[in-house]
Amino acid sequence: MMDWTDRNCRGFHRHLTRHALLYTEMVTADAVIHGDRERLLGFDAREQPVALQLGGSEPEKLAKAAQIGADYGYCEINLNVGCPSERVQSGAFGACLMREETLVAECLAAMREAVSVPVTVKHRLGVDDDEPRDRMFGFIETLAKAGTTTFIVHARKAWLKGLSPKENREIPPLDYEIVAELKRARPELEIILNGGIAELDVAERELARVDGVMLGRAAYHDPALLLQIDARLFGERQAHASAEDAAFAFRPWIEQRLREGAGLHAITRHMLGLFHGRPGARLWRRVLSEKAPGARGIGALGVYDEALAAVTSRAGALANR
Repeated sequence: MMDWTDRNCRGFHRHLTRHALLYTEMVTADAVIHGDRERLLGFDAREQPVALQLGGSEPEKLAKAAQIGADYGYCEINLNVGCPSERVQSGAFGACLMREETLVAECLAAMREAVSVPVTVKHRLGVDDDEPRDRMFGFIETLAKAGTTTFIVHARKAWLKGLSPKENREIPPLDYEIVAELKRARPELEIILNGGIAELDVAERELARVDGVMLGRAAYHDPALLLQIDARLFGERQAHASAEDAAFAFRPWIEQRLREGAGLHAITRHMLGLFHGRPGARLWRRVLSEKAPGARGIGALGVYDEALAAVTSRAGALANR
């Protein structure tokens, strides 16, 4: 997710689940080729498995960017053909490319030729007035014939005319049934469901019909949801017993990032929802929101410790009533 799933966010989320595949923000091919690669692509090996998500519409540039990403160590390269933001439309890539399936197939083929890691695509059901069954099934048919085997389907259409990116995440209705129908029709393809999944009960239900599920904003706004992933979806012991345990155990990682020059706010802005719906959540958010901005260096750990003390003392007071 653009401006959200940076290396600090991914480091935190990996701390909560050992097995879920993490994704970078969408980065344009031009930015990868010409920009500050370490800032855009640098990551800690402890984040693995992690996939690089690219945006673009020029096969040569996407192939070069994919190769750079693979050289950095990413275990998957994903092409985003689902983002409806104005920045994406103005660059002639993202969701508008669903109507250019031949070009998308050429882009993905060039990327596959350039790297040995899997190349996948993320897309919507269609665009504007498209009939989802016609648009999506035709789009996937073209890409599959050209060699693409993994499709991450955001189960909404993208309305590029009249809806903002935020509205595009909420107003177009979800249609999980058509994604399940796609899997039944093309069992040889890997079909991963995305869009509006906010509870693991829903994720488990849909996993009976598709090959995988992708969590987005739910995992960001309520990160403690990820604490259940390993046990419920991978059959292994969960990373930490509670959100409090996870917050304490994450402290050394924060210390390392502070020593590397990161500001505390750049790290903790992704952690504000960790205690969502739990005692002390408001105090946790308040301390980090008011004091983390501008806090740098190893001394910034004191702010984190203050926030953690606030939430644990509040929880303890309630437990002792």
